[in-house]
Amino acid sequence: MAVKLVVDSASDIDLEEAKALGVHMIPMSIQFGDQTYADGVDLSRREFFEKLIESSELPTTSQINMFQFEECFSELTADGSQVVVITLSSKLSGTYAGAVSAARSFPGQVFVVDSLNVCIGERILIQKAIRLLKEGIFAQELAERLEKDRERIKLMALLGTLEYLQKGGRISAITAVSGSVLHIKPVISIEEGEVKMIGKAMGSKKGNNLLMQLISKSGGIDFDMPYATAYSGLEDSLLQKYLKDSAFLFEDKLTEIPSYCIGSTIGTHVGPGAIAVAFFAK
Repeated sequence: MAVKLVVDSASDIDLEEAKALGVHMIPMSIQFGDQTYADGVDLSRREFFEKLIESSELPTTSQINMFQFEECFSELTADGSQVVVITLSSKLSGTYAGAVSAARSFPGQVFVVDSLNVCIGERILIQKAIRLLKEGIFAQELAERLEKDRERIKLMALLGTLEYLQKGGRISAITAVSGSVLHIKPVISIEEGEVKMIGKAMGSKKGNNLLMQLISKSGGIDFDMPYATAYSGLEDSLLQKYLKDSAFLFEDKLTEIPSYCIGSTIGTHVGPGAIAVAFFAK
């Protein structure tokens, strides 16, 4: 019996990459003004940041609803296959709840996994799932393994600006202005499915150092498991500078570190100039 994998675009896996990986991607919707786009389908990561930088207001994102999942599940299970769905954190979106509601109509066929993460944190759990599928694992066991493995995932990011957190109402205008004047770079992480601020540094150099320290304190990177880095914006120079400065963290893997552009789900709130690292802790 075949097992098929369904993911959402909050993992920053676009339609073309999903096809290459052999997974089924359902896009979230993102709206700039009166124009709505299917994330990762008719709006690329670069196009998203071009619009974000030009826009005076933040775009809005919409979760994937139960009916979209039901349509997908009906199609994928028609040949008797089972389905494992991996969604972004249930604490950041109602997408997981929509998948669970839809799965009730497919008992024993569809299993839903809350990644308790997003962006590259969700991505590396998906990559782990792909590895396990190649080993011939069954759907229910795969879901159980992923729910166990997700506890080891660490996602940490250094933000380049506080502007977009302020626009989204997550911090005050006074805090954002003060942070800009003092060149404060916050470090955030995903903990128990939620975004947490875990540190602040004055300037990019100290910010990079803080991010290195936090990764080291977390137990270090398990290079036998998937890992990834990411950047937000139109180019990746800040990420490349960070990787060069923190080469010791990546042992002899520096030339093969996968890097991706952060998409709309997180990019809306962090803006351009962020860098992120996601890995399974040792």
